[in-house]
Amino acid sequence: MKKVVILFIITFLAFPKFADAQADRWKRTRYELVGGVGISAFVGELGGKDSERQGHFLNDFDFMSQRFALSAGMRYKILNPLAVKASLTYGMLAGSDKRTANIYREDRNLSFRTNLWELEAQVEYSIIPEPVNYRASRRRKFSLRSTIQKTNIYVFAGLGLFYYNPKAKDTGEEGTGKWVALQPLGTEGQGLMEGRKKYSRIALAFPFGLGVKYPISRSLCAGLEFGPRYTTTDYIDDVSTTYVDNAWLAEKNPQAARMADRSIQTNDDSDPLPYVRYGGNAYQADQRGESKFNDFYMFTMVSVTYKLKTGRNGLPKF
Repeated sequence: MKKVVILFIITFLAFPKFADAQADRWKRTRYELVGGVGISAFVGELGGKDSERQGHFLNDFDFMSQRFALSAGMRYKILNPLAVKASLTYGMLAGSDKRTANIYREDRNLSFRTNLWELEAQVEYSIIPEPVNYRASRRRKFSLRSTIQKTNIYVFAGLGLFYYNPKAKDTGEEGTGKWVALQPLGTEGQGLMEGRKKYSRIALAFPFGLGVKYPISRSLCAGLEFGPRYTTTDYIDDVSTTYVDNAWLAEKNPQAARMADRSIQTNDDSDPLPYVRYGGNAYQADQRGESKFNDFYMFTMVSVTYKLKTGRNGLPKF
């Protein structure tokens, strides 16, 4: 009887420590390396649906404008359901007025592409936390309940800094057929007239979205993450405000004039299309873009996560 009592006391005293050790197992792998590959997409003035309104929202999304993207980063768990992640992402964005049936956009006939580099930090909160204990099941029978229990679903928001450089192909009669950087040209009079400064090719992005991770083994996870980025610029596609007089612009830079106005029709006074050119002076206010909303882009990434073991010093073991 005395042995049973002693065993009970030892178990009673040891259980809280054992429970705490189990609860804190996530700390053993709180550092994670993350790599991803996926697609990038742009929503702004160029391309889009067939509506008259130039969209800056998902309802104006052009599926054919998607391009590839690559990402690499590291995640650190502050708590089991709370983490921070820093990543570097490369992607390409593109848009073209040729991929819409809207007559106004077709008439404008502009297009662009740009490489984009993004350095970003985000905070993640798990709606369904990652399981502390993972055991690979040998059973082949699918279990929805087991799958949900093992799936980590999280939301995130953050801040990013990105570099872009919009280009278009110079296909005019005097053009070379090469891709030309548009920002130095001042296609909307930037840097050439008072009140229109050249835009910066570095801007801020505000990422937010949803992610899912599923364990493959104790150290590997497969994931999927979708994250739109609202930005502080409306010039990712080099289009934002109004045309300037094309003849005036040609005097400053013939190539700038070719790249600024590539329309395929000429509108007269009886046809009130929004993309009218040639106003007779440099400050004409004929619409070229929609400056009310800034551009945004999106990444959809399939990722692989590798969990690093944490040493006694609290740092990851590589």
